[in-house]
Amino acid sequence: MTHCRKIMIQGTMSGAGKSLLVTALCRIFHEDGLKVAPFKSQNMALNSYITADGLEMGRAQAVQAEACGKLPDARMNPILLKPTSDVGSQLIVNGHVRGTYRAAGYFRMKKTLIPDIMEAFRSLEAENDVIVIEGAGSPAEINLKSDDIVNMGLARMVDAPVILVGDIDPGGVFAQLYGTIMLLPEDERARIVGIIINKFRGDPEILRPGLGMLEELTKVPVLGVVPYADIDIDDEDSLSPRLAGGSHERPIDIAVIRFPRISNFTDITPLSVHPYLGVRYVGRPEDLGQPDLIILPGTKNTLDDLLWLRENGLEAGILKHAHAGGTVLGICGGYQMLGEFLSDPEGSDSGRAGSSMRGLGLLPTATRFGAEKIQRQVSGCVSACDLAGASVSGYEIHMGETRVPAGSVPFARVYCGSVSSDKARGDDGDPVGTYMDGCVNGSVFGTYIHGLFDTGELTEKLASYLMKKKGIAADALAVEPRISYKERQYARLADIVRGSLDMDAVYRALR
Repeated sequence: MTHCRKIMIQGTMSGAGKSLLVTALCRIFHEDGLKVAPFKSQNMALNSYITADGLEMGRAQAVQAEACGKLPDARMNPILLKPTSDVGSQLIVNGHVRGTYRAAGYFRMKKTLIPDIMEAFRSLEAENDVIVIEGAGSPAEINLKSDDIVNMGLARMVDAPVILVGDIDPGGVFAQLYGTIMLLPEDERARIVGIIINKFRGDPEILRPGLGMLEELTKVPVLGVVPYADIDIDDEDSLSPRLAGGSHERPIDIAVIRFPRISNFTDITPLSVHPYLGVRYVGRPEDLGQPDLIILPGTKNTLDDLLWLRENGLEAGILKHAHAGGTVLGICGGYQMLGEFLSDPEGSDSGRAGSSMRGLGLLPTATRFGAEKIQRQVSGCVSACDLAGASVSGYEIHMGETRVPAGSVPFARVYCGSVSSDKARGDDGDPVGTYMDGCVNGSVFGTYIHGLFDTGELTEKLASYLMKKKGIAADALAVEPRISYKERQYARLADIVRGSLDMDAVYRALR
């Protein structure tokens, strides 16, 4: 068996660009002919992904897997925490839900998860030449160090060299880097083989005196300065700059409701690259305006975010838009909200057993939350009349079951699994196991499918439908499938990072 080499990327803080640099290195090593896999022992994010075998993992590691030519694998992110409140999170271990924990309870037990982490890591190690490991937050959180399983604690367990990354964009990067290193004990400082300064705007020559002084003070070489680059790759969580607003200067104005607990907002990303579609995120009723389409995206807590929608006044704006014939699309939790009634007898969604709420009443559906979590990849074809014929391929991830009355118009006909010509077919020609997803009522659409715009077909259908509805003539555009678009972005990211780093030094660290 080939000896697997490791390199770990840690940052001075959250948002330093660790995920993007891990993605870049995964792609670079893949381009250099190595079998490579990403790994993050513990991730906290509401953007998750469902693998082909129905397991849940962090979206960032799914992106990194794609960058190195691999199918996403739950072993790449053995511990996923999905916040359910300000003090608690759902715990997912190697793809399976293990329960919901308050922060203090999780910190008391998280060392018991080390065998799960190491089993996942060792199995990946046996299959690859290189593993690129991502840390979380900062390794210098001195109040958390004794129970660390994701930064230097993990580096020690797997004997990985560390590259430390600092974000220069907000300022103070030299203090970030020096302070982080100086707060580490000597044995952990010795693991740091290099420093990267990330997101620099301007001429790196002006940094030269500071880089020399930083190397002298820390005794750690600076491996490169990575420029700020506009790379369109799926973001990990609510720190994403996408959620800060957006542009509606294109012919079609799309307003996405920014729920407090928004999840899987990457569903919307393909729309933002269409030349006719302007996407913006809205959290206040005064910012809603008069959009052509309102999207209610996924949320980790449907009932709490529905209450937020009602209390801050956005519900009234959405209802006014819909009753005037405006188009509304709900995805997953957003779909559930569009119905007439939502009940949570066991507290599976809200944490409050017996909770119930009326919905927006725009679809004739009712949702009952339960303990079972639906996790599956799906493929199919949109059947809603105005968008009919577009192929979709994505995944479902939700608690609860939505009842749709007989005779209602479904959003799509789907089946479990990916697109495949060898699927067994029934008498009607549909793959065996085909079922109806979602519901449509006039210009209101609801679906459970995440990733529904990734093929590009539905994006084009939606753009044509909205342009026609607005009375704007437009030439049909061939929208590039999301996967080929992402491949170009991965290649571009790799070129930028390869040209910015001392890759010989990175390879020496691997050896």
